[in-house]
Amino acid sequence: MKQTENNPWDEVEKKYPIGSSVKAEIRNLTNYGAFVELEPGIDGLIHISDLSWIKKVSHPSEVLKKGDIVEAIVLSVDKESKKITLGVKQLGTNPWETIEKTMPVGTLVHGKVTKITAFGAFVELDNGIDALVHVTELSDQPFGKVEDVVQKGEEITAKVIKLDSEHKKIALSIKEYLVDKNKYNRDDIVVGDASTARAPAKRGRKKKETADVKEENTEE
Repeated sequence: MKQTENNPWDEVEKKYPIGSSVKAEIRNLTNYGAFVELEPGIDGLIHISDLSWIKKVSHPSEVLKKGDIVEAIVLSVDKESKKITLGVKQLGTNPWETIEKTMPVGTLVHGKVTKITAFGAFVELDNGIDALVHVTELSDQPFGKVEDVVQKGEEITAKVIKLDSEHKKIALSIKEYLVDKNKYNRDDIVVGDASTARAPAKRGRKKKETADVKEENTEE
């Protein structure tokens, strides 16, 4: 019966040239990607690594669902094996290629805390990229644990202190931001234990100066 119909793969290279933009329906989701139907008899695969430049997608269901119509770029066409690979992230530019120009070390950034760990807090920046504030860079005041300083969902301001575009990592410092804002003595900034910790001041609020107390001690 199939010989009575045209083989859709005969013209696939002309209909779907590499680099062209297509729209297709999500037919199935697997651990390694999403299968889409370009037309009856022609399916394609969007590999999980081609879903986003900035998000670490563990499963395609995090960003796609069955029945969705998705736009993608044709990455490869194998007529003999009847395989077409597509990419969603290729619709836009890779922000990591220009990160050192758009967000150099020393830049102040805003973001939302998305995850708390024992070693720090992960923050989603305004451009969608995830960054880490290490526990030693969370506050300019002693504290006991990460949750004493930031909470999941909280909006924060921090300074970029390290960029690693090759490994897609950004390190931030709330402490550096506060030090610059309030001009504290950096040598006095330590991370204490819970037994000696004081509740940190609200970020961005200038603390009361103690210069008058030091002056009295000197006169005595």
